[in-house]
Amino acid sequence: MFAPPGIAAIAISRYQYIPIFPLIGVTNLRCVLVTREDSPIRTLQDLQGKTVALGQLGSATGYYLPLYNLYGLTVAEILSAPTPKTVMQWVAEGKAIAGAVSMAEFNLYSSQFQGTKFRIFYTDPHYVPPGVVLIQPTIESKRQEYIRKVMSDFPSSSAQEVGYIPNAAIPNYKYMISVVERVQPITSQLQTKPVQLFNKTI
Repeated sequence: MFAPPGIAAIAISRYQYIPIFPLIGVTNLRCVLVTREDSPIRTLQDLQGKTVALGQLGSATGYYLPLYNLYGLTVAEILSAPTPKTVMQWVAEGKAIAGAVSMAEFNLYSSQFQGTKFRIFYTDPHYVPPGVVLIQPTIESKRQEYIRKVMSDFPSSSAQEVGYIPNAAIPNYKYMISVVERVQPITSQLQTKPVQLFNKTI
């Protein structure tokens, strides 16, 4: 399975999938929370009681990390955007007071809305690990080794076309897994209004 970071963290922590190769993609991804330049929002606490736009379920920068950073707050509503550009659009239109995207997405889209200037008011200090190729744990160990060997021996140029890096170090998923494990219990509450971003059972 070729999995982006958010999905990979769930697969590794919850279903014991085994990472074998990193995927090719944007490195050093950071999650940022953005608002309009003229917005009064300055800190995460300012989002208490406000409407926030997030990315799709499974996105590390658009979903899991922002929920982790907002943990403990009660916001008016969580809007789920189909694309990072939509997150920015909803912030530009005032449909949401703030939105979560990656730093790269912010740099790409922030100049595409005429008449609207955006401002980053929070940057997550952690880098998101690249996605990984995962093997299902139910696959017999000899078969796992065979798959690993075949993919390792694949010519680099062909592997790049497929989208992974053979013979590269597996990224460290420890922090990403801790983020997903903390956020997972509150995801069922995101459709309610207002949205309490903490585990009510604790």
